[in-house]
Amino acid sequence: MSEQASAAPLGEIPPARSRQQGRRSAVTLSDGLAVVGTHEGTLLGFDVGGNGPPTNRWRQATSGEPSVVAATPFGGVHSGGGRRSASRAVGGVVVGERSARGAVRCHDRDGTLRWRYDTCSDVGDPQSDTRFCKPFVAGLVTDGDRCYAAARRYERRPDQATERHFESVVYAFGADGTVEWTYHTDASPISLSVREDRLAVAYNRCPGDHQHGLVVLDAIDGTPRWMWDPGTDGQRRVGDVALLEDGAILTSHGDYHGYRLGPDGAERWRLPLATPDAIDGEVVYAYPNHVHATASGAVFVTGNTYPEDGRETDVRHPEEHTAVGVSLDGHRRWSADVVGFASGLGADGDLLAVPGAQHFRDRDGDTHALRVFDIATGHLETFETAGVVTAAAVDSDTLVAIEEPVVYHDEGRERGAYRLHRTGR
Repeated sequence: MSEQASAAPLGEIPPARSRQQGRRSAVTLSDGLAVVGTHEGTLLGFDVGGNGPPTNRWRQATSGEPSVVAATPFGGVHSGGGRRSASRAVGGVVVGERSARGAVRCHDRDGTLRWRYDTCSDVGDPQSDTRFCKPFVAGLVTDGDRCYAAARRYERRPDQATERHFESVVYAFGADGTVEWTYHTDASPISLSVREDRLAVAYNRCPGDHQHGLVVLDAIDGTPRWMWDPGTDGQRRVGDVALLEDGAILTSHGDYHGYRLGPDGAERWRLPLATPDAIDGEVVYAYPNHVHATASGAVFVTGNTYPEDGRETDVRHPEEHTAVGVSLDGHRRWSADVVGFASGLGADGDLLAVPGAQHFRDRDGDTHALRVFDIATGHLETFETAGVVTAAAVDSDTLVAIEEPVVYHDEGRERGAYRLHRTGR
């Protein structure tokens, strides 16, 4: 990533292409250990506490062809501002797959499998072997003694009025893998946020009976507390959510705004992000895909430009691929270009790492990078890579990121490699 960074190989992976293929890898940090989940389902543990390259301590292979697409520490380390209690769990990591089984797996710090749950038993088997039809663990968060997971399966039903169909389940897992409760819908969950006794679930598509882009559940028993929706036409609803002490901040795919909601879901403010804009005779927009929020403020991150009519355009929305820093009262503080599509964020308190993958319309191979921000003040550092950056994790001392190789269709040469980068903070 830079002269100060070092890297370790992760094996082989088919290179990414001009368009995004969805998440294929994941990485998380816990007390000097970086755990990487690969596109083939292998889990790798790296010591990243020193000054040299990451040192591979263990490797845990798995059967089949499951991509590990989500990972978070479980036990002793709390993600998402969750409640702190006398945890029954010991330090480890929980990962989620995109695979025929759609498994949620919990591993000890040495890679030993503690338990596994196959979500296909609830969301169903894939309609075809196509990657996007396989069960997908779209979100994982933990609060010390519990892990919460959102899994979904997509299929097409061309003989029905609503062609797109989802089956989805939100789970609460105990430390031993016991399913403590579930919440079923026919919508597409995209992210989770947990804080104290609340679990927020963001749904990015609602083509069926479930018509709420945000559901806040009781984290103890899974019962709904309140729901919210942008109230827009179409299936697109919410892109991401972050719980606050007294409410939530979210991104709306329905109207391309950021919202702050109060503790009962009442709207406090609404901020335009990459809303439709007429440029060179064409109306274009970009989805606000991610948000991270703390008591210091919030950061929204937008994605690719799309035209209102069709899919192709030569126009670029002025706020595509942009990080926007906002105070908790809804005022913009700063904005910065992140250049490429971010499939997720790495965060630790007020520190935010944004991995930059393809800009599939411009396909500029010289702009791949990981960019680091402070919620209040904006851009801190940029670490350039040859390939695309697809996942990142950060804490107060260490920053890690996964690079994947890429071949653009109109260039024809492979850039980058499959590797884990580490740099000190």
